[in-house]
Amino acid sequence: MKLYDFVNGDTAYRYEKSIVVFFNGRRKVLSTSLYNGGYREDYTAVYNHDGKQGAGMPCELLAPTYEEHMRLLSRRLGLDPKKVSGMVTAADMENAVIESMAYENLTVTALVTGGIETNGGRAGDPADYFRPKEKPQKLGTINIILHLDCDLPPGIIARALVTCTEAKTAAIQELLEGSKYSNGLATGSGTDQTIIVVNGESPLYLDSAGKHSKLGELIGKTVTKAVKGALAKQSGLTPKRQHDVFRRWRRFGLTAETLWQQYLSSCEGPCLKPCFLKEAELLAQDGPMLTCTSLYIHLIDQCLWHLVSEAEAETAGRQLLGLLRAEYGGEVPAFEGADFLQRMQQAWQDFFLAAVLKNLQAGEK
Repeated sequence: MKLYDFVNGDTAYRYEKSIVVFFNGRRKVLSTSLYNGGYREDYTAVYNHDGKQGAGMPCELLAPTYEEHMRLLSRRLGLDPKKVSGMVTAADMENAVIESMAYENLTVTALVTGGIETNGGRAGDPADYFRPKEKPQKLGTINIILHLDCDLPPGIIARALVTCTEAKTAAIQELLEGSKYSNGLATGSGTDQTIIVVNGESPLYLDSAGKHSKLGELIGKTVTKAVKGALAKQSGLTPKRQHDVFRRWRRFGLTAETLWQQYLSSCEGPCLKPCFLKEAELLAQDGPMLTCTSLYIHLIDQCLWHLVSEAEAETAGRQLLGLLRAEYGGEVPAFEGADFLQRMQQAWQDFFLAAVLKNLQAGEK
């Protein structure tokens, strides 16, 4: 099916679990893909492909190597394997989001698929992939086709890629999604890919794609909006879903199950687990609890980033727990232990558990 008509005559179609952008003229392409990646001016199309065999199933490889797999896939899509670059992902093409913005005779369009629920990471996280002379077989997670209806020199196309990447990261940071490999906020996934398409035939020639340029502004706005939309459609990652203290604490390993285990170890004759979890989840989404907890976690981040001292973070942390005490009752727990992160986390956890137990007891009366 035809998915989108670009202003310069290019067309996006969705078929064979893929979205293919066919070119209507000479295009300059910068691709981060392993398959025909780099800078080229002779491509006829680019594409994004859902590599899963089916819902919940592993990804499909048509050949022993990734490069040969992509050649076969390109042929199956009716494309010349030498004249295209493609990306593969585990995201559904039906969940693709397209955002477009224009300023005078400049149009910027972002076509994005994505999900980071299992592969979100932060630049600098611990990694173990190091295989010289081998090519990874991993599939992309947040895939972006950025279509620019203007002409740019090669160096500025590379700058557009930087602006696009910054916008993707901004979208993830605004959702406060955590890395799955450290306690930091995610900046993307470990397998993201991007293809920049520039109209080499456009009379509009620009020499800047940074944040001070109108082109950079449009790239930032379209990509940020499209990434957020794709994450919402693919995995339900939305501001509403993030309005939950367990979602905020998850990157530090604190979950409702963690709280339940602490409850079991400290109480005799425990209540039914579903009753406990229901009460904990209700409290986790309560406005005052969420607001103070969000600030509390940000104090931990700032200390880990060496922006505030441990003593300053603990002092402010006690004040935040004091605000929660005024709202929910109870006492502010002691900050005990040699490790800063453990002290901060355990104090909040003790307070939250006490509040859950108080609510449970009130419900029994």
